[in-house]
Amino acid sequence: MKRQFQSRLKKYGQAGLLCIAAVLVSATFFSFRAHKTWGDFLGQLGITKADANQKISNSLLGGFIDAYGLKNARNIASGNRSAVMKDLLQYTKEYVNGAEFAKAYTSLRESNKPEPVKAPETPEEMRNNMIKYAKESIASTEENLKKASPEFRPIFEEALKAAKENLKQAQDPQNPGIKSYAENYEALKKSFAASNETRLQEWESEYPENQLLFVKQRLQQFMEETKDIDFAAQTIEKNNKTVFVNPAYERKSNRWKMAFRAGKEVIEPARVFVQQWINEIK
Repeated sequence: MKRQFQSRLKKYGQAGLLCIAAVLVSATFFSFRAHKTWGDFLGQLGITKADANQKISNSLLGGFIDAYGLKNARNIASGNRSAVMKDLLQYTKEYVNGAEFAKAYTSLRESNKPEPVKAPETPEEMRNNMIKYAKESIASTEENLKKASPEFRPIFEEALKAAKENLKQAQDPQNPGIKSYAENYEALKKSFAASNETRLQEWESEYPENQLLFVKQRLQQFMEETKDIDFAAQTIEKNNKTVFVNPAYERKSNRWKMAFRAGKEVIEPARVFVQQWINEIK
C-alpha cells in the first residue's frame, strides 16, 4: 500500500495541512536524525531551502500538496519515519512564523478580499436612466425607419411607438414602478450594506489578519480528518490497483487515505505535534 503519493489535491473541503511532510513520509521510508542543518536535511531530499519554503506556501496557502521535484526521496535509506515527520513539521512551524510566509499570506489575503457591491441606484438615477435609454431607443429606431425598405417599415413603426410609450412612462412622475422602488429604496440600501458586511466578515473569518490563525484552521482540519484512521484496515489488489476490503473506506476522502498510507507511526506523533501547535496559537 506504500506507493508514491504526489498528486495535487484540490482545496475544496480538504485540510492541506501536512504540507510537504505527509507526502514525503507517505511516499518514502527514511530518517534524517543525523542532519546538522536544515540545509543538509533538505539537500538529502534533492531540494533547496527556497524550494521547501515554496512547497510549504503552496500547500498551506493553495490548499494542495506540492511534492513535485522531490527526486531524491525514494533513494534515502529507510529508518524512523516518525522522526522525519517531526523534523519536517518543526521546519514548517518555523517557516510559517517567519516574515516570508507572512508576506505571502498577506498577499493571498488581500487578493481574496471581496469588492463591495455597488450601492443600488437612487430612484432619481433610475428615472434618468430609463429616460436616457428610451430616448436612445427612439433615436436609433427613427434612424432605422428612414433606411428601412417598405416591407420592414411597419416593424420599425411599431418599435418606435413602443419606445415613445416607454419614454412617456419614464417621464411620468406617478410611474408606479418608480414610486414602488422609491418606497423600498432605503430598505434596499440596508440590504446591500448588510450583504457587504457579511461578505467582509466571512473573508475576515477565512483569512484572519494573523497568518498563524489561518494556519491553525489547517491544523484543525488535519486533526479532524485523521481522528478515525483505521490503520489495521485490510487491502487487496484488484484490477492492478490496491483497494480497501471495506468498501466504506474506498469512499473516504483523499486526505484520509493519505494518512492511512503514511501509517500509524507517522500520523499519531504528528497529531501530538499538531495539537500542541494548535494550543500555542492564540
